[in-house]
Amino acid sequence: MSQAPESVTDPGSTDGETVETRGDERVELLRADTNNDGQTDVWVVDTDGDGKADLFQFDTNGDGKVDITMVDIDEDGTPDEVVDGDGGLPPEQLPPTVQV
Repeated sequence: MSQAPESVTDPGSTDGETVETRGDERVELLRADTNNDGQTDVWVVDTDGDGKADLFQFDTNGDGKVDITMVDIDEDGTPDEVVDGDGGLPPEQLPPTVQV
């Protein structure tokens, strides 16, 4: 069962850019530290609970904030929308982890 897309407005955006997702859940499937600085650089998220990623967020400059958000609403592997910033869906903060 698929849900109608939800609209989310970026409260920090000056132009009110909106990102549509498949639902309003947020199940993080993957977090990655691509530049090995100890901070997350890539977030892969399932917004409708079907186990498939449909929201992808990237920190491209290593400042710990989302710089680009891509949404694949129909989950066909091709982004349907790409916006600057977090698109109204900032990642949840995780407690610090210890690497061994």
